[in-house]
Amino acid sequence: MEKTFTNIPHQDITYAIIGAAMRVHRRMICGLKEIHYQRALTQEMCEAGLIVEEEYHIEIYDDQIWLGRLYLDHWVNECVVVEDKAFSHPLGDKEIAQTIAYLAATHAKVGLLLNFGRKRLEYKRILPPKSLDNWQQEIQPYLWTPHQTGQQLQQGQSS
Repeated sequence: MEKTFTNIPHQDITYAIIGAAMRVHRRMICGLKEIHYQRALTQEMCEAGLIVEEEYHIEIYDDQIWLGRLYLDHWVNECVVVEDKAFSHPLGDKEIAQTIAYLAATHAKVGLLLNFGRKRLEYKRILPPKSLDNWQQEIQPYLWTPHQTGQQLQQGQSS
């Protein structure tokens, strides 16, 4: 008996994204940098009729404290996080954790983790865990922050 996954959120969108990723993987050579696959995937998803924001950024706060800026490789139809990789090794817990952190930050119900760096396209649909307690502390490794804050810069100029 074939198993169906009817409770996967946005299954039609994730299916279309995976199809676009397969087309990109099939036509591009292996060994390129992630950004090349990312750009090609953006174009392919747009041609498939999806609404795609590349390098979508979110400001992350813990209460009133700014923690940094998060950049998603793709934010599709304002509901699916897509994270691209170009590794020769299989996707692992670190990449899955990164995608889960992005799901927490966006409140998205599903994410796709894609690896273009292997002989066959590797992809995983990621659903958020039941509890996302303390996700702001877990997201720290993926945040962009300036080397110095404005206050630090002002203090440095006055000394």
